[in-house]
Amino acid sequence: MLTLLSPAKLNLFLHITGRRADGYHELQTLFQLLDYGDTLHFVESDTLTLNPQIPGVAAADNLILRAARLLQATTGCNKGAAITLEKRLPLGGGIGGGSSNAATTLLALNALWDLRLSLDELAALGLQLGADVPVFVRGRTAWAEGVGESLDAVTVPPRNYLILVPPCLVSTALIFSQQSLTRNSSAITIAAFLREGGRNDCEPVVRSLYPEVAFALDWLSNFAPARMTGTGACVFASFTERAAAESVLLQRPEGYQGFVAQGVSVSPVHTALGLATA
Repeated sequence: MLTLLSPAKLNLFLHITGRRADGYHELQTLFQLLDYGDTLHFVESDTLTLNPQIPGVAAADNLILRAARLLQATTGCNKGAAITLEKRLPLGGGIGGGSSNAATTLLALNALWDLRLSLDELAALGLQLGADVPVFVRGRTAWAEGVGESLDAVTVPPRNYLILVPPCLVSTALIFSQQSLTRNSSAITIAAFLREGGRNDCEPVVRSLYPEVAFALDWLSNFAPARMTGTGACVFASFTERAAAESVLLQRPEGYQGFVAQGVSVSPVHTALGLATA
């Protein structure tokens, strides 16, 4: 059996710098991996199964099963696996739960089935499943450009993050379809971000469409500068001391969930599989 923590991520900033002819948006972001996430268990089996099913997500759309089947189809592998998911990360939260699960599945089954695909090959498969999957496959906190597939590993000062989960699901497609979305932010450098910070270009649009997110941002800003991750719904703030973040979490508004996590430079999946220096 392989048991792996499938980590969450935060977008420490998100600038949309353009829109391609195919409709995809060009962006710049910094993916911060966290030491908190879902847990996946893998046992080699004759068939491919996933339990429990995620409510509201059809099996054909489940990124865990799609990743496993893509790996089978690409390599011709006829092995199976019994996969068990312990779900902690919210759906539609902008913290990469589904993308991380897909990447963890690619990495785990590559090891369990002894397929010996490289990280480059696995990242290319991951991109077929979603723009955020490659960063989890490569397993590094990273600066990203393009549609999110051009990655450069970076090390940022370790911080403790309070992540607040508003009681709503944000539609990424809806956000990117809005005419008011900023699509012409100027490109910046890693040094400029580390010196001056950045913003999330999706945040004003999400605020206008989802009052629960607007409330969460305003409430959390009473304690520390708050920002939305991805297209939401989750919002976050960083703290030097974990105890301070946990104290604020205990005061969260009724109906809002949350957790405290630490930023990490290397994914716990890579550490567990011995890929930390790959």
